[in-house]
Amino acid sequence: MQEPVQEDGPDPVEELPHIPKARGAQPRWKRWTSIERDLRALKGPLLAGVDEVGRGPIAGPVVACAVIMPPNEPAIRGVDDSKKLTAEQREKLAPKIRAKAIAFGIGAASVHEIDTINIYQASRLAMTRALSRLHVQPNHVIIDGNRIRTLAVAHTPIPHGDARCYSIACASILAKVTRDYLMSRLALKYPAYTWEHNAGYTTRDHVAGLMSSGITPHHRRSFTRINELLAQMNAQGDIEAAIPVSVELTS
Repeated sequence: MQEPVQEDGPDPVEELPHIPKARGAQPRWKRWTSIERDLRALKGPLLAGVDEVGRGPIAGPVVACAVIMPPNEPAIRGVDDSKKLTAEQREKLAPKIRAKAIAFGIGAASVHEIDTINIYQASRLAMTRALSRLHVQPNHVIIDGNRIRTLAVAHTPIPHGDARCYSIACASILAKVTRDYLMSRLALKYPAYTWEHNAGYTTRDHVAGLMSSGITPHHRRSFTRINELLAQMNAQGDIEAAIPVSVELTS
């Protein structure tokens, strides 16, 4: 059953003035220490880092992960913002993160939910589901990006958090690996769209598949790009229908 979208009520976001703005390149291990260390001193040792992937694609679900990493153990070497890692690097890091995590939860929102409540609220819904699947209660939640007024838990938003906070980076890797796996499974049923390679993003091969095979139930009809492609396909069909049947010439 779909959870109701909370539109009213107090804003649970807690913005802490001491959190520094993102600066130029710093050693990753230096970036990992300050924000989470300060939040743990204020809120408690168990921070849940939350991130989502899949807001931009024109096909497939949006997937979120919430993860609580041990506060007093060294960071896993190689962890970084999932967008900065190769698929092979993410695949190697994901089992290490799952093994070391105190708890993690995965949540998703379907294409139907994306088209019904919009991608922003669907992302919030996926985050809520991920948090609800943690078997350990965190002291506080940190999320990548800006404030989410409809996220019904107290949280601190961290702009570019997947590149600045270890827990959020771990969440981004698990969310990305999970979504890539889901899209690869869907690609077995819908091979024309090469989702195993593009994960539902608007690549040339994906668009070629749309033009030749049409849209699937896993395409986001509420997205402008899908509507543009539908209009293009309809126009192409009208043109083809207006062309007379050619007469085969024989020699």
